Amino acid sequence: MKMRSVVTASHIGFICLLMVGIAAEAAELKVLSTNGMRAVMEDLGPKFERATGHTLAITFDNTGAAVKRVQGGETADVVIIVRSGIDGLVKNGKVTAGTETDVAHDGIGVVVRKGAPKPDISSPEALKRTLLAAKSISYSDPAGGGASGVHFAKVLERLGIANEMQSKTVFPKTPGPGAVGGVVANGEAEIGVEPFQVLIPVAGIEIVGPLPGDLQTTSAISVAIMGGTKNAEAAKALVDFLRTPEAAAVIKAKGMEPVAP
Repeated sequence: MKMRSVVTASHIGFICLLMVGIAAEAAELKVLSTNGMRAVMEDLGPKFERATGHTLAITFDNTGAAVKRVQGGETADVVIIVRSGIDGLVKNGKVTAGTETDVAHDGIGVVVRKGAPKPDISSPEALKRTLLAAKSISYSDPAGGGASGVHFAKVLERLGIANEMQSKTVFPKTPGPGAVGGVVANGEAEIGVEPFQVLIPVAGIEIVGPLPGDLQTTSAISVAIMGGTKNAEAAKALVDFLRTPEAAAVIKAKGMEPVAP
């Protein structure tokens, strides 16, 4: 009786990447990534390295700061940031047009300290009442360029309570992924607002839910190859890897919605 081996479709891309990695000369890829993809890349990075033989040198920052770094002359092989940032870099010739692709969508969540009562955020008006009643809140300082902080500052303006919230706002002393969650966990702020994927790993907090209604924003996170890279083939392998079913599973597990290949 003839034995037949079965390879699932979800593993085909992974196997192809492995074959490419063996055939091609190993390269060190310099990657500039948004903080929002940190948990994903810390999981997927070693898997990509094992599959291809390439190595990754990843620097994390918020999207606004990452764009400024590239515009200021910093070089990389691959950039992973919010789509609007990628589009700007394409227009300025910093990213190779046609290489950009969306890999994930993220959303913004509201959290409280673990064990604290969960406030009502079921509607914009309910969120407004909750924020006005709160003793303190935390979100990413919009001056730092982080997409969620910039958006939530606009939410406060739209709700008409931006001035009232100024004295209640506690910005993280050390910005970074999960920093807002940390401020809430240690009791410095009663309510925190940050993307789901950076809140989920933080101990000592509980997610109340997403920003309600049209106050929510969904950002596309994209990956693209930088212009002038000398490692175009290896860079393309990383872009392709981030579109595999294996990568999609990790993206979902980390709190984001993967974009279907």
